[in-house]
Amino acid sequence: MRQPSHFSTPGRRGLLQGVLAYSLWGIVPAYWKLLDGVNPIELIAHRAIWGGVSLAILVVVAGQVGALRAALRQPRLIAVMMLSSGVLAVNWAVFVWATISGHLLEASLGYFINPLVSIALGTLVLGERIQRLQRIAIILAALGVGVLTWRAGRVPWIALVLAFSFGTYGLVRKMARVEALVGSTIETMLLAPAAVIYLIVISPHGAFGHSSASTELLLIGTGIVTAVPLVLFTSAARRLPLSKIGALQYLAPTGQFLLAAIAYGEPLTRERLAAFILIWVGLVVFTADLWRATRDA
Repeated sequence: MRQPSHFSTPGRRGLLQGVLAYSLWGIVPAYWKLLDGVNPIELIAHRAIWGGVSLAILVVVAGQVGALRAALRQPRLIAVMMLSSGVLAVNWAVFVWATISGHLLEASLGYFINPLVSIALGTLVLGERIQRLQRIAIILAALGVGVLTWRAGRVPWIALVLAFSFGTYGLVRKMARVEALVGSTIETMLLAPAAVIYLIVISPHGAFGHSSASTELLLIGTGIVTAVPLVLFTSAARRLPLSKIGALQYLAPTGQFLLAAIAYGEPLTRERLAAFILIWVGLVVFTADLWRATRDA
């Protein structure tokens, strides 16, 4: 007889973590907008440094210092983490620049495309299978993405860079044999030296130390903004198939899309609204099937 399922099972826990991670990423552009007077590269440097500090504190609190030391003694793992930190840095830089320069709608398009990239990588590289109902959901989402891309009237390079960089990041983290918190900490440790060099040597007269106290506190706060959803995401990626992670990724661009259209006044045409509805229907269908699968596990 099948045992009753509990929310604490790995599948359910991964689903909850994924929902929280992408919901937070959906509203984080509002935070970057508060720092639109800071150079985007400087923002990324602060994000890497303060994110590393926040993650290091979490490692100590979680009692994973030993696991971190063990991971740092594995050259092959460090090489994989160098790859993931590189694509993550590209993703951060393009997204922050797009947000503060008024291209949030195109950035949200990138994250609408991203789940399709993740699903493709999951099936082609990892051999994951998707069910018929999930295929229907993907088709609906693909139609919505197609409408958004067509309405852009040009090659949406911001969207494509964001979609493929984060899709690649999810694949690398899926294949890396390291716990979520430890892996994210190593990534920021690898990015931190370049960030320090940039702030001290290349941009010594940046915002930090030469701005208001509120701006400096916001820069420090980038560590928390970076660490929390990243740890939730990588933990979810370890518990769920990459193709299932792809469905949850629609939550983040939905939040970004609403921020761009409602809070920041970017135009919401009928075509964009139609695409948005198609993508949401696909999300509902895919998530319902995912919930059923985790409930029956």
